[in-house]
Amino acid sequence: MQLTSTKNPLLQSIRRAAAEGRPTDSGLIVAEGPHLLAEALRGKWQIEQVFATPGARGRFADLLSRTDAEIVEISARAFESIAATETSQEVLALLRPSAGRWEELVAGRALIVVLDAVQDPGNAGTIVRSAEAFGATGVMLLRGCARVANGKLLRATAGSIFRLPFLEGWPPNEFLAVAERHKLMLYALDQTAGAGLSEADFRPPSALAVGSEARGIGAELANHMQRISIPTVNVESLNAAVACSIALFEAHRQRSQYEPV
Repeated sequence: MQLTSTKNPLLQSIRRAAAEGRPTDSGLIVAEGPHLLAEALRGKWQIEQVFATPGARGRFADLLSRTDAEIVEISARAFESIAATETSQEVLALLRPSAGRWEELVAGRALIVVLDAVQDPGNAGTIVRSAEAFGATGVMLLRGCARVANGKLLRATAGSIFRLPFLEGWPPNEFLAVAERHKLMLYALDQTAGAGLSEADFRPPSALAVGSEARGIGAELANHMQRISIPTVNVESLNAAVACSIALFEAHRQRSQYEPV
């Protein structure tokens, strides 16, 4: 059976979710493109359904053969109605996220990346990718951040979000309360801070917060964290994702040279 009607209720639900950057009414996340499907196969999320045009089934036959999920054939015209990318490759998956737990984020020698009102999905996704690359144990997207279901965020993570534990939607005060119970060292990137990145000690269990480029770290977090800056030449500030990636590299450098007793 092939879906051909753009008015199909399931396709309409997918279209709304993708356009609004949110999960479907069933709590599934729309991931468009063969690359995200391939990354999902490597990750912890459940692949519920895959939609592909007849042409895509031929082009990506090997990839599609690797999933046990239901594959729904869809006409090119109907697929175009749900595609969010400009140049679609006519493959789309519905994924059920792995339910994140705080215990996963603080497992072992914790290094948690905290996003505070980072609303640009490209920046948020790039930070998630860097978090995995430099050994973070998890990511927390506080209330007001771009949502993980946002297609641009998903693509910017390059699949890291499927493997890295995350929590989203927490208010800052709840994060601070739990972080205090776990005795985390708390750092916040702030280009106006007097202390430089080299003065931070990321070897103990730690959390690193980054705010939006427009307003930086909110006062509620800033009042409870040691603020650190990244020295620059001729520019006042760095892109949020670039700054966070540099700080994570420094954290990884310190930790790779230190073996806890």
